[in-house]
Amino acid sequence: MDREGVPAALITTLISVAKNVGANRIVPGTGVPHVTGNPDLGPEGERALRAALVERALTALTTPLEEQRVF
Repeated sequence: MDREGVPAALITTLISVAKNVGANRIVPGTGVPHVTGNPDLGPEGERALRAALVERALTALTTPLEEQRVF
């Protein structure tokens, strides 16, 4: 999508794979079985964790890049 002018951010726990496939904006997730959450945190902790991931992804989307970057 970035090549077409639409910024994209990838939330993943597999950073090396994301780099190898050419993802430009990489946001580390929390774990393989639950990339964007942690069921052990309970509803409020889960909401806060997900909000922080979305904020990091939005920051990634609004950051101009010249090369791949992990946020």
